[in-house]
Amino acid sequence: MLQKKNGRYEVYGNPITASQTRAADRWKDMLAKKFRYDPDENFNLTVEDHPQGHEIFGLKNIVRDGSGKPPDKTNGVIVSTIRMGFGHYRIAMAGVSAAKAMGFTPYWLDLLGIPGVTTDVINWCNVNYSKFSRISQRYRWFDKYVWECLTTGEPTLPGLNWLFNQITATWPWRFLKTEVKDYKMSELFNRLYAALPSDMPVLTSHMWNCMGAVAGGMTNVVDMMFDNWPMAFQLTEGAKHAVQSPSGYYGFRAMRGFDEKGRILKPTPTDALFYVGHHVDHELVENIEADCADRLRRMNAKEPRRFLLTMGGAGAQRELFKAIIEHAIPLIQKDKIALFINLGDHKDNWAWLQTQLAEHKDLIHTHFVWEDTRQFADGIRKQPAHGLHVFLHDNTFHAVYATNYLMRVSDVMITKPSELAFYPVPKIFNARVGGHEMWGAIRGAEIGDSTVETRTIPQTLQAIDLLTEADDLLTMFCDFIVKNKSIGLYDGAYKSVELATGKKFTR
Repeated sequence: MLQKKNGRYEVYGNPITASQTRAADRWKDMLAKKFRYDPDENFNLTVEDHPQGHEIFGLKNIVRDGSGKPPDKTNGVIVSTIRMGFGHYRIAMAGVSAAKAMGFTPYWLDLLGIPGVTTDVINWCNVNYSKFSRISQRYRWFDKYVWECLTTGEPTLPGLNWLFNQITATWPWRFLKTEVKDYKMSELFNRLYAALPSDMPVLTSHMWNCMGAVAGGMTNVVDMMFDNWPMAFQLTEGAKHAVQSPSGYYGFRAMRGFDEKGRILKPTPTDALFYVGHHVDHELVENIEADCADRLRRMNAKEPRRFLLTMGGAGAQRELFKAIIEHAIPLIQKDKIALFINLGDHKDNWAWLQTQLAEHKDLIHTHFVWEDTRQFADGIRKQPAHGLHVFLHDNTFHAVYATNYLMRVSDVMITKPSELAFYPVPKIFNARVGGHEMWGAIRGAEIGDSTVETRTIPQTLQAIDLLTEADDLLTMFCDFIVKNKSIGLYDGAYKSVELATGKKFTR
């Protein structure tokens, strides 16, 4: 729980200023008034089969005012998520997959699926985040001087301190004052979480889920932390934090850079912070050796190299996508590569893509229904793949999970260094969206399963050519993925479940 002493909020014994404390209180009060928060509201939470995830994971969905029974804490694990881009959904899926593999019944709690103030507040925030993310990809000056500052908490260039101060006065994700501001906002979600058994194991994939659960009185909360750039707004006093990398662990442990004045802060206590490894689905981790062997078999058989291109939830980077597709068309026509494009659940991206491929309709194979996507992926596990395949689904769950499912039958994934940076598949990292993503690319490149971040379109196209024409990089990436599994580097989802339940995972 957030502590307040002498009129100032504290995070693990580190106080923010009195003015920042007042600003956080005003922020909560503004949102409470805007969205009509009721501190006495009751939530009747019940369980039903998840419409998409039940078939895949036996997943149960927590809904409001349904006709089913409440969640059963006897052998259940709640996985609480939110759609802010696709990354937080993907982390939650890893938690669900690991919980299922460890013998638990997973319960899905999507805050945007529960009508009320929670949905209203998050949608309002998400609209603004997506808007600025797209602007950052359209205007380089905005990306360099505003978005990078906001997402890293550091000025882009010396001499721009005035501009940096103006930006970070508003919403600096890296600093403690934003952690407090976010926690106060998340107190508006407390009535929802108070309707759940207070001691039931909960995994969260976004800090607002974590903060809301703690504010609602839940005592067994594990936050599956995202990204590889420590930012203070990911901390929640009263929860356990499952960190994916050693460098991330040190940053959170030392609270490195979390004070906007550069002061050294009291460290995060050891009983609140745990290095666990990458949050990855059980099916992917379990089959690493087999899938890498298939990649090398296809390589040696000179089959078309398979590239999986993912389009993020913010819908940014269309110029880059256009260049990649134009570069790939002649390679597809020569049967040198097969290209899989996952558009997520964005129909407007499909409308745009059709205009880009108007002269190449004969190459396109569409997969817009989950069963078709699953059958296609299963059908090419041991058979060659050809052509250009476009995937689009009408719901977020299948839109996100399609990428996870296609990873196993892909040779190389092309992605920005978002949460996908942590997944055990050979990767080309294209340009980041926000400075914090830079550290995901650094992580992937240094553990040996990815390229460095290709910051320009020519660099991205060069990486595609290198991984198409030669075999050295693909071989190296596969070798490192197998070695990384042997030291538990991809075991973060299992260990998060262990932290929440006390049950150890055994292979």
